[in-house]
Amino acid sequence: MVKFSHCHCSQCRKGHGAAFASYGRTRRKDLYVMSGKEHIKAYVSSESVRREFCADCGTSLFWSSSSPELADWISVALGTIDTPFTAPGQRHLHVASKASWYEIEDRLPRE
Repeated sequence: MVKFSHCHCSQCRKGHGAAFASYGRTRRKDLYVMSGKEHIKAYVSSESVRREFCADCGTSLFWSSSSPELADWISVALGTIDTPFTAPGQRHLHVASKASWYEIEDRLPRE
């Protein structure tokens, strides 16, 4: 099962250089990196959050949490996916810390 979200927390905004970061969350066991795995680097952005990126171009790739309820999941930055896909059940996260200059104009659920 994949869950789609648009995160408005300050770390995601800064990491993506945008009003929010869009992710698709999937089980870690279902994600396969076909090539270039040696170029993926990681950093811990907060106590339980790990962010991964391409060391060659700087592209933000993955977000994951070590918290028990999310330890088996990994979130993929949707802007990095080239193949068409559908994204049902989208939602906005951490809207209380959204960028002051951005207005959410869709009707997706907000948390």
